[in-house]
Amino acid sequence: MAAKAARKVVETQVPDFDRLIHEKTRLAIVSALAVNATLTFNELKAILKTTDGNVSVHTRKLEEANYLTCRKSFEGRMPRTEYSLTAAGRRALQRYLDHMEALIKATRAG
Repeated sequence: MAAKAARKVVETQVPDFDRLIHEKTRLAIVSALAVNATLTFNELKAILKTTDGNVSVHTRKLEEANYLTCRKSFEGRMPRTEYSLTAAGRRALQRYLDHMEALIKATRAG
């Protein structure tokens, strides 16, 4: 019986992703706010093509993490909710993107 050839196993470092941002909808929210100074609730809803409930839940989680701010006001008698990315949110997105770039680089190098 022939001996099996030794197989080389390449180890990689799995980035420690920010799980809060890694979720698809929250990543989309943070990314949209990274390129827009502010977005209203309805603008986010249109960009994400999702429901009111989805926008509310995900923006609340990001707000609780201090990744975005929420400002509520009125336009006439209509409520207006506007979001913007905080400095902490920008740093978190940059770390996330750096981790993704490192993962892509390591994968392509192999």
